Amino acid sequence: MEILNTLEPFLPQLLLILFATLMPGLDYLFKDKRIVAFASLIPLIAIMGAVVTWLFTDSWTPPGSSIALVEINLFSGLFMLVFLAVGIIVVLTSMDFVRTDKNQGEYYALILLAIAGMTLVASAADLFVIFVGLEIAGISSFALSGFRKHEKRSAEAATKYFIIGGFSSALTLFAISLFYGIAGTTNISAMGAAMDASFTSFEGSESFALLATVLVLAGFGFKVALVPFHMWAPDVYEGAPTPISGLLAAASKKMGFAAFFKVFLIGLIVTKSDWDIAIAILAIITMTVGNLIAVSQTNIKRMLAYSSVAQAGYILIALPVGTQYAVAGALFHILTHAFMKSGAFMVVAGMASCAIGEKLDDFKGLGKRSPFLAISMTLFLFSLAGIPPLAGFASKFVLFSSAVYGSSDPGPSWLIWLAVAAVLNSALSLYYYARVIKYMYMEKGSEAKVKVPRSTTAAIAISLAMTIVLGVYFDAVMDLCLRAAEAFSNLPIGF
Repeated sequence: MEILNTLEPFLPQLLLILFATLMPGLDYLFKDKRIVAFASLIPLIAIMGAVVTWLFTDSWTPPGSSIALVEINLFSGLFMLVFLAVGIIVVLTSMDFVRTDKNQGEYYALILLAIAGMTLVASAADLFVIFVGLEIAGISSFALSGFRKHEKRSAEAATKYFIIGGFSSALTLFAISLFYGIAGTTNISAMGAAMDASFTSFEGSESFALLATVLVLAGFGFKVALVPFHMWAPDVYEGAPTPISGLLAAASKKMGFAAFFKVFLIGLIVTKSDWDIAIAILAIITMTVGNLIAVSQTNIKRMLAYSSVAQAGYILIALPVGTQYAVAGALFHILTHAFMKSGAFMVVAGMASCAIGEKLDDFKGLGKRSPFLAISMTLFLFSLAGIPPLAGFASKFVLFSSAVYGSSDPGPSWLIWLAVAAVLNSALSLYYYARVIKYMYMEKGSEAKVKVPRSTTAAIAISLAMTIVLGVYFDAVMDLCLRAAEAFSNLPIGF
């Protein structure tokens, strides 16, 4: 009974891993590979149903933990909802995208394992649990990026991703060892008080803490593609199968931010004055570099990759502001970005399923060739740019305004420059998003109709519906994010 109580908090991960082990066998037994894909949807939908029931009805009590390794609360539940939703969208699109590929059982197994690692990070209460979750998701993502071994781009993407991922893991593990040496614990909640006591007892502890902070910032920075740790992202997103590019941009990066929030706003909150300015500068540089380079891209996947870098800079605003309202804004933007970014990648995947390329020129005349794809891409791009009344506008408004509220007493006045930089960068991003829309509706291209597979249409429709709904029902979503931020830590409210 004690073992069952211990394992209860890990039920989502255990269910995902169980189904992952079944996928290769199902692939061997059934000639129709859609059965394998539908089987992989079972744990995703089941866990998502439990999480949604808990988030919106409070009729389900999440399992408690008898060991200080994981913590199930609204914060972790919201992140799990993002990962599971993106997983469902990716699996639906993959049904047709990889329909002619071999080893589809392994493909879907790796997707489930990647999501298992992401959900583990979301609920982690210990540094080593975060590391294990990052590694499970990372190793699965390495293999998925190079799934099409016969394509040079895919092999190159997997190689780069593996090397960079291994390097970032080494930095993170070294940082964890330093934190343990200073605090004597790897429990995130206990780490802050233990470090504060260590600073007064042992000379030189602050220097080691600063080194560990820099190392963990670099390690997590690679995971979320912050500048200057972003160079792998465009190559990997371009070379990986397009549904997997969507998984990396819409889910894997959000896993990195879950780790960021836990470590910096709980474990390192006592040293916030040592790192807040540095992270604020990093956020401004990241959003600016991402948007400036995206302007010159002619490959849609690379453009979306650099756009994703810029979006990471926006989300990073929450760390230096460090209030419940800022965390709620970041959670809101993470939720909206997951759907609008995955939807944009699924549009590209739908075109690839019809043997249409991913260059900007390939989008010429798409408004006539496939009105559904064109209007979907238009709304996703407008939402990414922050055009009302779509979800991206609502989440950006909350996130950017948190810096304005944070700059008033007792917060530092320089925080307002984060909001100024974010607004200017959002205006810049509208240029390259609008250029894609111009090509779809104002440029002449092939007149051959594009017939999108049903499963891909369903995935895009889900993303599109959520992009609209999250913007329309702003108050309800924001209330959920505020409650999740309150459950996350005892930060000041901030508005």
